[in-house]
Formats: sequence, C-alpha cells, structure tokens
Amino acid sequence: MRILVLNGGSSSIKFSVFSCGDVALTDQPLAADWDGQLSGIGGAAAILKTSGAAGAGSGDVETKVKAATLEQAVSIVLKTVSTPSGPPLDAIGYRVVHPGARLQGHQRITPQVLRLLEEATEFAPLHDPEAVMLIRATMQHYPDAAHYACFDTAFHRTMPEEAQTYPLPASYRENGVHRYGFHGLSCESIVRQMVAAGSLPQRMVIAHLGSGCSVTALLDGRSVDTTMGLTPTGGVVMGTRSGDLDPGLVIYLMRKQDGSRNHAATAVETLLNHSSGISELSGLPNDMRMVRAAAANGSPQARLALKVFTRSITRAMGGFCWLLGGLDAIVFTGGIGEHDAETRREVLSGVSEMDVELDGEIPSADESRMQRISSATSRTAIYVAPAQEDWMIAIHVQQMAMADNVAVPGKQSTQLEEDQ
Repeated sequence: MRILVLNGGSSSIKFSVFSCGDVALTDQPLAADWDGQLSGIGGAAAILKTSGAAGAGSGDVETKVKAATLEQAVSIVLKTVSTPSGPPLDAIGYRVVHPGARLQGHQRITPQVLRLLEEATEFAPLHDPEAVMLIRATMQHYPDAAHYACFDTAFHRTMPEEAQTYPLPASYRENGVHRYGFHGLSCESIVRQMVAAGSLPQRMVIAHLGSGCSVTALLDGRSVDTTMGLTPTGGVVMGTRSGDLDPGLVIYLMRKQDGSRNHAATAVETLLNHSSGISELSGLPNDMRMVRAAAANGSPQARLALKVFTRSITRAMGGFCWLLGGLDAIVFTGGIGEHDAETRREVLSGVSEMDVELDGEIPSADESRMQRISSATSRTAIYVAPAQEDWMIAIHVQQMAMADNVAVPGKQSTQLEEDQ
C-alpha cells in the first residue's frame, strides 16, 4: 500500500509518501519514502523542496516556482507527487484542523463528509477552507484512491466534560460550541515516541511551539486539558495570534471597527490571528530567529515580546502541574520548541518548583528522534522531540484503509455524531 499524506495551510503544503504492505507502520522505521514542502505560497517566489528518492529525483532538491495562489500551489504539488513511472497511490490522508460540530474521529471522506467539512469552516475559517479545496482538487486528480481526513482535534476527545465545556447557554453548546483542542496529531506522535522508547510518563505536559503554539496536559498518555479551545486562536501567545484575551476586550475591539457587524467580526478575526502575538509586539516578521537577534541587540520591543510569550507558556505549565499534582515530564516540540534553546530555558526558569536540571544542549545532531536534555537527577524529565504529524496521519490512514478494504469499491465508513 502506498499512502500520500498532505498537510496544507494558507502559505505552505507539506507532502509525504509512505509504503507499507501488511506490516503496520507502527512497526516500521519512522521515515517516509520521500517528502517535500511547497512554501511561500502567495509570495513573489515560492520554494519547492523535496527529499528522498522518488520520481521527483534523489536526495534533496530545492526549486523556485510560481505559486501566487493556493490553486497554483495545489497543482504544483499534485504534479510533483504524480510520478508516471512509480506505483499508484492507494490512499491519501489529509490533516484537517477542525471537524466541526458533527464529525468525530478520523474517517474516510465521502460526499457527505465533504459537505460537513465545508460547514465546519465557520469554526476554522482560516484553516478549513484551504483543506477543503486541497481535498477536492486531490480527489479529482486521484479518483481511484481512498481519501481520509485526520483531525487535529481527535486526540483531545479524552478530555473530561468539565475541560471541554464553556459556561454558555445550552443553545450554543448543543451546536458544537465547546473546547476542542488542537495539535492533537503532534501530541499523539509524542506519546507514540515515548511508548517506543519504553517509558511513558504518567503526568506529562507537551509544549508544541511553532507559528501556532499550545500546551497540553496528559495523564497516562491521554489528553486531559489543553490551552486551545473552540479555535486555534486561543491559549498561549503565538507568532501572529493573540492567544487568550478578556472577552470584554474582544467586544471592545469590535466596537472600534467601522462598518457592519459582519465586517467588524472579520476585521477583529484578522487582527487576532494575523496582526497580534510575538510579531506585533516585536515589530518584526514572524520569525523567532529575527526576534532573538533583535533582543540580543537591545531591542526593548523584542525583549518584551519574548517575555510575554514565554510567560504565557510558563503559566500554562504551572497550571497543569497543579492540575496533575506534579509533572514527571515536559516535552518541547514544534519549530521553536525543538530548535530554540533560549525559549526552553526561559520557560523552565519560571517553574523552578519542579526541580528541573538541564543537562546542556541536545546531546547529538540527530533531530529525527526524541532526546532527553535534563540531567539524570532532575525530578521532572525534559525532552525535545520532533512533531511527527505526517507519520501519525499515515498510521491512521493505513489502519482505516485496511479496515475498509480499499480494494472493494464503494465500501466506506463514516462516524457522525448522530451515530455515536
């Protein structure tokens, strides 16, 4: 079975191809046959990177391409992964940020599921429209393959009811307004890496720190709370997103907008997702390396941005430490979590009561596996681990495809809330 994984956003699309027979991907090395990324979509010049041996060539290849629109970008990616000389794709998995109110776990995409995904865009208007477009284009390009949606929220369905519930009127709660949580595929990949290493901490926090950031509390490998809520806008401070705000402040911001209510809502939504966070506080692009360099050169704006950012993460960790009655492990993942040692130090300096003792930097240059960076005597173990979202999607797709027997035309499975 050959599985294509597509992980798309508004400015980039990642893609990976995995091969597996009857052997579960969980029992195979953690690596795709080949993968790539198209970044800079919408800019003057996009970059297409591929890595590994495939029809796209061998080794690492980087090419400048024209992808002024998402439609052009999707066309380039599909052309890249469609290799006439290679074996056909059997199944395709997509990372979908928000399932909406009616869809539940990861599942095969049917016409009904696709309609419900389109309805779900009201919950994630900055993420789901691109995913739906990518799915439609790919389904048209590969009509004979089985297509599956894997949701970033599914991992957090283990949160207790009190963690999912907003104190709002029942009419809203009954229509899907609750705390979903995100970065679930990343968190699940961390748990699998822990299990594979032979040790799953009972009380653990995962800090997924990248352009989007979240902190998740886990008990025995299951999510019990997380910082993001109904949308990926809430929680800790992020690259261009505000994170949690006083609801009264959001109302104030809407009142300050000109035009209709819909215009005001759209304007504030854009402000909180694209014109806030570290980038706005520092006055710099959404690049932690630039912010760090500016802070080192004495920029007060950059220094404040970093303090606000790391303080929000420390507060979340401290709250989850109290909730779990202590922490056995903290795992940093995501672009910032994996590569910015200063962020890790600043966050951990605020949780001294956990008796954290760092053991210098990452002990090796191998960034493809989990590594412990705390000393053997540290009461709370600290790890850095790669977020293997594409691997998790491939695992789920293989399991669903084998259960569906994708060779049988028309056999499909759908999990709707009304069928639960």
